[in-house]
Amino acid sequence: MSLTSVSRQQLSKYLNDFLNVSQFKDYAPNGLQVQGTEHISTIVTGVTACQALIDQAAALNADAILVHHGFFWKNEPEVITGMKYNRIKALMAHDMNLFGYHLPLDAHQSLGNNAELANKLGIIDVKVCTDIPQNLLWQGKFPQPLTIAQVNALLTEKLNRAPLHIGDGTEAISSIAWCTGGAQDYIDHAAGLNVDAFISGEVSERTFHCAMEQGIHYFAAGHHATEQFGIKALGEHLANEFGLTHHYIDIVNPV
Repeated sequence: MSLTSVSRQQLSKYLNDFLNVSQFKDYAPNGLQVQGTEHISTIVTGVTACQALIDQAAALNADAILVHHGFFWKNEPEVITGMKYNRIKALMAHDMNLFGYHLPLDAHQSLGNNAELANKLGIIDVKVCTDIPQNLLWQGKFPQPLTIAQVNALLTEKLNRAPLHIGDGTEAISSIAWCTGGAQDYIDHAAGLNVDAFISGEVSERTFHCAMEQGIHYFAAGHHATEQFGIKALGEHLANEFGLTHHYIDIVNPV
C-alpha cells in the first residue's frame, strides 16, 4: 500500500495541466466527473468506467479511478437512472473519485493512445497531422515494409486481438496513418496523405467502400484494444510522480 497521498484538488489540477484539457472541445467533460475522498493514495486505471471496473476498484479500496471513457456524454439521457445510477451509486458508496480523459488522452504526445500505439507497433518517423483538429491523426512508417499478413500478425500480438483487414492487392505496407478508437472516418484524410494503410479501432459499412475505392488498406484493430495503453501509461506516470499505488485493470472487450 502506498504511504503517500495527493489531494483530490492537486491531482485534478496536475492532470488538467499535464493533458492540456483546456485546449480540447470534447463530447464529455474531461477531469473530475464524480467526487470522492479528498486524499488519494491508490488509483485504478481502465479504459471504460463500466460496472465491472468500478467493482474491482472498490475491492482494491481504490481512492480514484481514471478512465478514457467516462460519463456524461453529449446527447445521452441526462437523468441518472438504471445503469448510470448503479455505477454512480457504487462510486459514491465507496467514496471513490472518477476522472475521465477522452480526447486529451488520445492526443497526448508522450503517453497518449496514439503515441502508445506507435510505440507498441514500432512505428518510426512519427508526426502529427496538424491539419486535423486537436492533433488526433498521426502518421509514420514501419522500420521495414511488412506484408499484409505481417501487419495482421503484429497487431494481433501487440493488441491481443485479431484485426479486420480491408483492402485490395498484396503490395508491402510501409507508410501508415492511425487514430485510435472510433476514428474510421479519418480514412478519407489518410488516403489523401498517400500512406499505404490506416489503422483505427472500429469499422462501419461505409469504411469498406472508402478503402477499396481509394486504394488504401484499413485495419480495424478494436476500439478497446487500440486504447488500452494510454490510460495505463498515465497511471504509471502518476504513480512515479506522486508515489501512488497504481493498478491497471483490463476489462476485456472484443469491440
